[in-house]
Amino acid sequence: MTVGCFNQSKGQGQEESIANISQGPLGGGDGCKPCTPSFEDDRTGLSVDTLRRAIADNLCYIQGKSEAFATCYDLYMALAYTIRDRMVQRWISTVESYVESAPKMLYYLSAEYLMGRQLANNLLNLHLTATASQALAESGFTLEDLLEQEIEPGLGNGGLGRLAACFLDSLATLEYPAVGFGIRYEFGIFEQAIRDGWQVERPDRWLRLGNPWEIRRPECTYEVKLGGQVRKGLDQQGGPQMEWIPEQTIIGMAYDSLVPGYDTNTVNTLRLWSAGASKDFDLRVFNEGDFVRAVENKIFSENISKVLYPNDNTPQGRELRLKQQYFFVACSLYDIFRFFSFKHDDLRLFPEKTAIQLNDTHPAVAVAELMRIFVDDKHLPWELSWDLTQKSLGYTNHTLLSEALERWPVDLFRRWLPRHLEIIFEINHRFLEEIQVRFPHDGARLQRLSLIEEGEEKRVRMAHLATLGSHAVNGVAALHSQLLKKEVLKDFYELWPERFSNKTNGITPRRWLLLCNPRLVELINSRIGEEWVKDISKLRKLEALVDDQEFVTAWQQVKRKNKEALAQHIKRTLMIEVDPTSLFDIQVKRIHEYKRQLLNIFHIITLYNRLRANSGQDVLPRTFIFGGKAAPGYHTAKLIIKLANNVAAAVNSDSAVNSRLKVVFLPNFSVSQGELVYPAADLSEQISTAGKEASGTGNMKFALNGALTIGTFDGANIEIRDAVGPENFFLFGLKVEEIGALKDSGYVPMEHYQRDHELRMVMDQLASGYFSPEDTRLFEPLVDGLLGYDQYMVCGDYRAYVMCQEDVARAYRNQAAWTRKSILNTARIGYFSSDRTISEYAQEIWGLKPQQIKLKEYNQAEAGLRRRTARLLAHSIQGES
Repeated sequence: MTVGCFNQSKGQGQEESIANISQGPLGGGDGCKPCTPSFEDDRTGLSVDTLRRAIADNLCYIQGKSEAFATCYDLYMALAYTIRDRMVQRWISTVESYVESAPKMLYYLSAEYLMGRQLANNLLNLHLTATASQALAESGFTLEDLLEQEIEPGLGNGGLGRLAACFLDSLATLEYPAVGFGIRYEFGIFEQAIRDGWQVERPDRWLRLGNPWEIRRPECTYEVKLGGQVRKGLDQQGGPQMEWIPEQTIIGMAYDSLVPGYDTNTVNTLRLWSAGASKDFDLRVFNEGDFVRAVENKIFSENISKVLYPNDNTPQGRELRLKQQYFFVACSLYDIFRFFSFKHDDLRLFPEKTAIQLNDTHPAVAVAELMRIFVDDKHLPWELSWDLTQKSLGYTNHTLLSEALERWPVDLFRRWLPRHLEIIFEINHRFLEEIQVRFPHDGARLQRLSLIEEGEEKRVRMAHLATLGSHAVNGVAALHSQLLKKEVLKDFYELWPERFSNKTNGITPRRWLLLCNPRLVELINSRIGEEWVKDISKLRKLEALVDDQEFVTAWQQVKRKNKEALAQHIKRTLMIEVDPTSLFDIQVKRIHEYKRQLLNIFHIITLYNRLRANSGQDVLPRTFIFGGKAAPGYHTAKLIIKLANNVAAAVNSDSAVNSRLKVVFLPNFSVSQGELVYPAADLSEQISTAGKEASGTGNMKFALNGALTIGTFDGANIEIRDAVGPENFFLFGLKVEEIGALKDSGYVPMEHYQRDHELRMVMDQLASGYFSPEDTRLFEPLVDGLLGYDQYMVCGDYRAYVMCQEDVARAYRNQAAWTRKSILNTARIGYFSSDRTISEYAQEIWGLKPQQIKLKEYNQAEAGLRRRTARLLAHSIQGES
């Protein structure tokens, strides 16, 4: 059988021939095959035959296709529903267990979840990869064909969203009771295209063909208020009672995605909220002929969950962002209270059964909303409400950049969240009264600690609100946490040092090694077994193999094959040929000035200039690879993307240099691209200005896959260097204290420009239009910014970076020594597992205990509907609102 295969990555039909499917190195080989009973239910069975029947049934009865007319995408959907069925069985058991035993639950609130493609990950966690491959053997398609059909949801912008996804994986794998809450963005972040070197944003239509991994919950809806006024009245006891009379209401509907743990029965929930109108169509207005006004309420409401991070350069954009944040926080808290109330009547038990973690400042309005619910809806006294709020909330700070610490205009709050502004004012009033008693005559301290930033436009400081309203505040790397205490939240730390801690970020080894690097996994497993998958500290056993020549050679071969795979992808998608034997020097991350893609580009131009001046110069062959998106309103970041592409065009077309240098910009960098990039990297660029990167997790993914790091003394780089060994890490650049001292004494970037002829040549080329002949002044803003202020110390670190890159080149020429360093990076990176991070959160902040989930064996005699007397599911996480 041969049928048309619609390939999502290419967006066009193509013919695929019959292919035999081997088990391959994707995971779930013979040693992982689950035991199955003699008779299996087609919905839950795990054998090859049962899976084959289930896929055929879903192809027919869900996709509505016969085998003769089924496309590759149809088969993908059929397989996805088949795997989801097996997860649903575990999910229902998980939910029932949580409802019946009422453990303390974690509720993780995050504006971003960058989950990546789900099919391969779910097959992996259920040990069904090989089984699914065998079940498809006669279909005419390989499992790899089907995996490529999945459209990746762009519900995050980088590290924050990917961290949240890693955390959900670890929570389920470690069997902690947890629910993730966020927004079901209809169009995600955006799809990045590169046109004439510029970033062009296109809608990310990730839902256009449906999403088999979500379950719509129309019965689980909540009404969210916006705008209006607050009316003061009396409660039944004659006390003051505030009533919020909204101007508008929005309906939040739940969509549930299933998050399976690895090698466990636990399947937790990611609940995303979609916004809709309480009244989406006005028939009277429509009949009067005003067709637009008839649906304006629907349009207004649905805009709330349209796009991740709308451009906030406009008042309308800022307004939409605030509404988004409140919308998902309100829906989530309503849901949390519903789940709590199923088993408990006494609200004083709320913190004992509920831990709510704020992932950065986006959900910080939860402090005010939780207080509003306790005081206005539950009629609790203020003091008790504040005590319950603080004990229930934890706050993770993810940034040291002042512009990223959200501060909303008071007038904006007053317009759309009037009751919350009153509550924030009252919290602030009571707090500052305490501070005044403790620190009399210290007006400056009061100003710094106030939740309200004074000035021409008063603003609500959301990081302050989150810190004040939480019992625990943490940073995400050792240096970051220290800087929070010393600088960003110094005054709060002086008040409550016991609240502050560090929880260094981590990554899940399941996706970022087991799934994305099957060749390396096969090699590792052949020598040290598979225990490392749930405890990657056991990769330390690889240290004993660094002098094993057979193992070293095999390691080099794996890296070479991974580089060849990336080279083929680059050639197929960008028509650029790169040399797999060259050093793959890779920087993939969000485009921002502090991440210093500019510094990397300056080094490329320096090598280019050296070769242009002397083609016989011994320059190590390199392939420089960039990837990442710039925020739509961030002009400088978009200009950096343009520069990278213009430099790439100049280098790649110059026969004098392109045999030794190539530059590639990968458009629309995503999780699935990362799964191809990280295993292929030789050198990981982690070159942010010291003190600006909170942690980073790309640095961990690269190191886990055997790349060496060139990096600054910033974020988790410091801890990675300590773990893998200074000799296996290329360190350069000014430290935080040195930057501070230099700026205090009067940093003059022009001095570096004048005394460093190579730096001067690079900047003169930019200023003169060498790389932009169509517009000679195009890159002048970059040059002016560097020579005028150079906030992120590009000039200050340029020479140290170039010299460190020369050390890299020398090291890479000695492949035996380089491979030894590569092996040791993988072997010693075990601390940076999200399993370790989550264990620390669970024990030290959340107070969670693992809960083992038991599955009931399938019994055909008991199949069918049974009335549940307690109707547990009707009130559980899956239940009615």
